[in-house]
Amino acid sequence: MTDALFLIGRIVLGLFYLYNASNHILNLKAMSGYTKSKGVPFPTLATLGTGVILLLGGLSVLLGIYPDVGVALLIIFLVPTAFIMHNFWTVSDPQTRTMELVQFSKNLALAASALMFLAIPEPWALSLG
Repeated sequence: MTDALFLIGRIVLGLFYLYNASNHILNLKAMSGYTKSKGVPFPTLATLGTGVILLLGGLSVLLGIYPDVGVALLIIFLVPTAFIMHNFWTVSDPQTRTMELVQFSKNLALAASALMFLAIPEPWALSLG
């Protein structure tokens, strides 16, 4: 039963990351504009690169292939993104500040959950890895 629950969680989480990867790649122009507004150098390359990181990390979680590498990629994406893209402490508009705080908190919570995946012995149950 726990293996099936773990698999369901991996599917949901993996699809979440894959959806976000597709958003980075398929909406590259719009996402790059937002990235540029945050002062990130080479915003198109950064957006595309983070899309690839999300794609690889999401596939890793979903399929259980090289999960330690996939989790590391997700953490490498989530933590800097929280601080660079969702720096709520610099925003004066209360509504925008709240939105950025929610996104900042979400990214750190996802990074924390990713860290917990590192405690699960490999190979993961019901994985292709």
